[in-house]
Amino acid sequence: MLLEGKKILILGIRNKWSIAYGIAQAAYENGAQLIFTYMGEENKDKIEVLISKFEGSKAYVLDGASEDEKVRETFSKIKEENGKIDGLVHAIAHANTEDLHNDFIFTSKEGFSHACDVSCYSFVLVSRMAKKLDMLNDNASIVTLTYHGSTKVIEGYNVMGVAKAALESSVRYLAENFGKDGICVNGISAGPIKTLSAKGIKDFNSILDIIEDKAPLHKNVTTEQIGNVASFLLSPCSNCITGQIIYADNGFNIMGV
Repeated sequence: MLLEGKKILILGIRNKWSIAYGIAQAAYENGAQLIFTYMGEENKDKIEVLISKFEGSKAYVLDGASEDEKVRETFSKIKEENGKIDGLVHAIAHANTEDLHNDFIFTSKEGFSHACDVSCYSFVLVSRMAKKLDMLNDNASIVTLTYHGSTKVIEGYNVMGVAKAALESSVRYLAENFGKDGICVNGISAGPIKTLSAKGIKDFNSILDIIEDKAPLHKNVTTEQIGNVASFLLSPCSNCITGQIIYADNGFNIMGV
């Protein structure tokens, strides 16, 4: 198994339809011990039921992945109770609904800042805090999630595309920084998946139809498939890969029309 004996921290678990859950499932099947963060103390019981199938897993509340002190508090507790980790998965993103439904030109300053803060800066912050608190084992891996809307105009993706573009650039800069410590940093550009978050994107179902028609493999990806890619990136098998955006979209990104 790729992750036998490895401790993997997954940030942003929400429900069984999320990409984070698909990654958790694949990592667990590959032998990983899982640690999660989630938003909202009121969601504790729901999250505990959600992760109950992953024997030995633990979950910690993190209300503010882009706020230094909140990340420090949660990460300190995680390290105290679990020791160092071998992998960190950043599955956190958000934009205001109106900024996804309206034309990009109407994005508010607050909406722009919010999307970039939650979807990109949080990645920089959690990576820095993990290093500062000496949470990462030698040869650890850090993985985040992005989407094709970072490089191409996708109707309804709007400010999130800008935030993901910043996220992908952050992957490259962090890879250089962490390379001194032998730690790999990569992003997965997943094809569109019908998650709860995707419901905020206007006419999302039409995007799924286009993928089935145009992608070389003529089908949409699943959370399980993205989980398998993440497991590879978290494993020693990928220890010469860093600073990369790995497309897992059944080849759609290579098509011109």
